[in-house]
Amino acid sequence: MVLVIAGFLAVGGTRASGPQTPEDRVDEVTQRLACPVCDGESVFESQNNSSRAIRNEVADLVRENELSDDEILAVFEARNSEILLVPKATGFDALVWVLPVMGFIIGTVALGFAFRRWKLEAEATPDATDDDRRLVAAALIADDAAEAASSDVGADGAGSDES
Repeated sequence: MVLVIAGFLAVGGTRASGPQTPEDRVDEVTQRLACPVCDGESVFESQNNSSRAIRNEVADLVRENELSDDEILAVFEARNSEILLVPKATGFDALVWVLPVMGFIIGTVALGFAFRRWKLEAEATPDATDDDRRLVAAALIADDAAEAASSDVGADGAGSDES
């Protein structure tokens, strides 16, 4: 898990700081906005008229170059609180990011405690004694004798109705 997190941090730290062209900014912002009509589709992907209007409005705000991408998203979020596809990582919305990680950590720790308890219980179980071994050997001999007797009866043809 540590290696995966380190890999994500390395990739995130070395990538470009942001889009270079206004078209790239429009694409990035519209990919983070949900289509108000479509279910589970971004404004970037949707061909709906309302999505086209939002794309045009985002393009106008980018051309004015007065607002950052986050500020443009905040403008749309002020109008419709459910327009963001990706929840913010602050406040109450941060629980969306924190709870799965906490669940994973708590589950891993609980499994560790369970495995340790099972190991201690197994170590506390006494080894078989000579009396136990003799009892098992006698039961196996009796079982083998019973199987041999039943196979002899079947081989002799006893129990059949031949006249």
